[in-house]
Amino acid sequence: MVVRAAASQFNGGSVDITRIPYVNSVDEIPDIVEEARFFNSIIAYTLVLPELREAVVREAERHGIITVDIMTPMLDALAKAEGITPKFEPGLVRKTDDDYFRKVEAIEFAIKYDDGKDPRGINKADIIIIGVSRTSKTPLCMYLAHKRLKVANVPLVPEVAPPEEIYALPHHRLVGLTIRPSQLNEIRHERLKTLGLASHADYASMERILNELDYAEDIMRKLGCPVIDVTNRAVEETASKILEIYYRGERHGK
Repeated sequence: MVVRAAASQFNGGSVDITRIPYVNSVDEIPDIVEEARFFNSIIAYTLVLPELREAVVREAERHGIITVDIMTPMLDALAKAEGITPKFEPGLVRKTDDDYFRKVEAIEFAIKYDDGKDPRGINKADIIIIGVSRTSKTPLCMYLAHKRLKVANVPLVPEVAPPEEIYALPHHRLVGLTIRPSQLNEIRHERLKTLGLASHADYASMERILNELDYAEDIMRKLGCPVIDVTNRAVEETASKILEIYYRGERHGK
């Protein structure tokens, strides 16, 4: 972009730009400079490693080619302003971009496969979270998506059998959530108020809650999956436990 901006100031910017990415070795430099020698060229570079920059300058001087170091002045200015030394590690921008796009993909996945909308997400997910309504399944999926994990959740409702796909999952990819009945009762009452519905609805009755929790406990027992009690737990705390379960299972191949 710097080269194009500069070139636009001359004859409408009609210059040919050849990009040579991923230059990581001094051995690559002579061939690159040799190619540039056959044209009326300058070499603009954004190399981070000092030995690569020195090699470019050395080879270019040998062939009488002008070089422009785009990166070093900015590195020096930041180092002076911050009072710290650069990492001198190539590829960090690409790594940051990759992390960003993986995070976006994971967030989109969590939205698409939230609340058991599409059982096809079960086999695509890194982690599946199961539990009754209002046990923080969705917030957990979104939190873990920011850790670049694809997470789906499946609600456990007595009237609806869970998808068969969850029975074939490795235990470390499936996590059940439970909660103290009294706290779930309070949460559901508040939820009904937020929606402007009557607080005596069956959804928030203790009888219904106990029935759902018994049903969920039976399903989780059959699955043999880890179960986390989310009573009075922050989302971050529960997520930390889920990550521990997942990565421990990944390490042991279980």
